[in-house]
Amino acid sequence: MRRVLLLLVVTVFALTGTAQAATPADPRITDAVAAWKTSGLYVDPDFVSIADRDETLKVIAGAKLPVYVAVLPTGRWFPEKDDTDLLAGRLAAANGKPGVYVVMDGYSSHGAANNVAARAYGSTYSKKDQALSSQLQAYLDTVEQDARDQPRPARSEPYPERPESSYPEEKFTVGKAIGNGGGGAVLGLMGGGILGGLVLLVAAMTSGRREGKA
Repeated sequence: MRRVLLLLVVTVFALTGTAQAATPADPRITDAVAAWKTSGLYVDPDFVSIADRDETLKVIAGAKLPVYVAVLPTGRWFPEKDDTDLLAGRLAAANGKPGVYVVMDGYSSHGAANNVAARAYGSTYSKKDQALSSQLQAYLDTVEQDARDQPRPARSEPYPERPESSYPEEKFTVGKAIGNGGGGAVLGLMGGGILGGLVLLVAAMTSGRREGKA
């Protein structure tokens, strides 16, 4: 029931245009930020059964960077439209603290580095019956720290849509056909016509000579 209500609320925000803000009024984000005031781990009530909370907290505490983890539902029907990296960035923007933000849904882990000298990108996928703490550790192992990296805010806006390319329809000409690689076909047809004409001409001349001799 809670999942259904959550989807309804998020859909309303999306339809009213609120989802287009840098940090949408998403109840998942609101709940996660509230939980992070006392712990680096937020687990949605519908995901409690898959979370080994104590072990996951140990992984967070042992990380070299501040880590904020949100275990919650994701998908194309939410404001981020299945761009889970974007959701991690929006969580970071809402929380406003440097660190690595990791979104987990029990199947995959996605993250974003926010104002720290590190690179957190891509995703990792869980193995069958893999504990949540183990999934988190596997993702954090992919995070690369480098003092030369310039700390920057995590992406909290969708990628711009690529404009559809439109080309005006061009009229066919022999010159354009040759330029576009159709020259061989055009020249072949022209050459075939010329050769055929020569053959007919030679045949006519030969026939005329034979009739003269007769």
